[in-house]
Amino acid sequence: MNPFRQDALVGVAVFALGIVLLASGAYVHRGQPVALLAVPLAMTCAGVVLRRRRPVAALVVGVAGMVADLCVGPSLGTVLVFTDNLYSPTLYGPRRLATWLLGATVVLAVVTGAVAGFIARDWGALAVAGVQAGLVLTTPTITAMIIRQHRDQVIAERVRGEQVARLAAMDRQAAVTAERTRMARELHDLVANHFSAVAIQSAAVIARTDLDRAAVRKVLESIRENSVRGMAEMRTMIGLLRAEDEEPETTGHRLRDASDLVARSCRAGLAVDLAVSGTPRDLPPSIELAGYRILQESLTNAMKHGTGRAGVRVRYGQDEVVLTVENPCATGPAGLPGSGAGLVGMAERAALVGGTFTAGPHDADGDAGRFWRVVATLTVESQPFEAKLITAEDRA
Repeated sequence: MNPFRQDALVGVAVFALGIVLLASGAYVHRGQPVALLAVPLAMTCAGVVLRRRRPVAALVVGVAGMVADLCVGPSLGTVLVFTDNLYSPTLYGPRRLATWLLGATVVLAVVTGAVAGFIARDWGALAVAGVQAGLVLTTPTITAMIIRQHRDQVIAERVRGEQVARLAAMDRQAAVTAERTRMARELHDLVANHFSAVAIQSAAVIARTDLDRAAVRKVLESIRENSVRGMAEMRTMIGLLRAEDEEPETTGHRLRDASDLVARSCRAGLAVDLAVSGTPRDLPPSIELAGYRILQESLTNAMKHGTGRAGVRVRYGQDEVVLTVENPCATGPAGLPGSGAGLVGMAERAALVGGTFTAGPHDADGDAGRFWRVVATLTVESQPFEAKLITAEDRA
């Protein structure tokens, strides 16, 4: 039911009850007509009708009706209805009005008791009048204040619960987004490296008609190696995605295996010079995987967009590992199209382990051509340091 219609029905009901009380003689008899006492009663009942729609107006009408009833009565019905005229504005009105009503009714109850005791010159009359005034004036406002406080607490708890639910939903969405980003990064690195090498070598075999049987066999062996490795890594990744535990990702890829990665790129047709300085050591798995994937993607980009050669430098310092990959840029169109996701993925990998990443064109000394340089700095714990150099001739 509409609350305003409900208040109207309550107002009519209490007016009828007040008329019954007047008819039964529940008022101070001063020789006044009973019909005159119905006017203040109607005013206080009008305040009941307006209590939720216009709480301030309900208070004003109720106070006016109570003053009129004191002048011609008073009557029990009007006094009882007036308690609702105090209760409703305290509960539904502005907070400042509720605070003001509480203070005003307390003061008025004390003053009423004091005046009654002074007039009667009896402490008993003071106590009785004070208690009666407190029951009529102070009790409704205190009750409304308590109910209002509980209602505000319920509303605050509901709002807090909604905020917690929204935050939980945002956390779940962020976790899903982060997981999808990680999966996309892993899939890109896997597909871009192994299958780009397969595509480039296949295109080379198709384009070259002068290759002898041994050369074709060597290329096909490299194609098979990249295909098998790609499928193996894909199966590993699928196994990790199907795992039900929440343990951190473990991987067999290590930055110390850079020579194996370079050797595989050389078999795919990319001439790479690898220089390692410092003492290779065991690093945290996240650092190992990030360095390995950045090197893998850089070599893939050099194979796709370069001239067929690249230089790799890995420097193990006391507090960091610096990975630098540099290759000449091809003047013609790239062998395979690129989406730019590789650079984004490398930057994300470096940032996830607290490192830095830069990539862009670079003019090499003594060479008028344009070079592309990738530099990734990964922060690690302090370790001993010594220099070591590995060249392409050493690997041969």
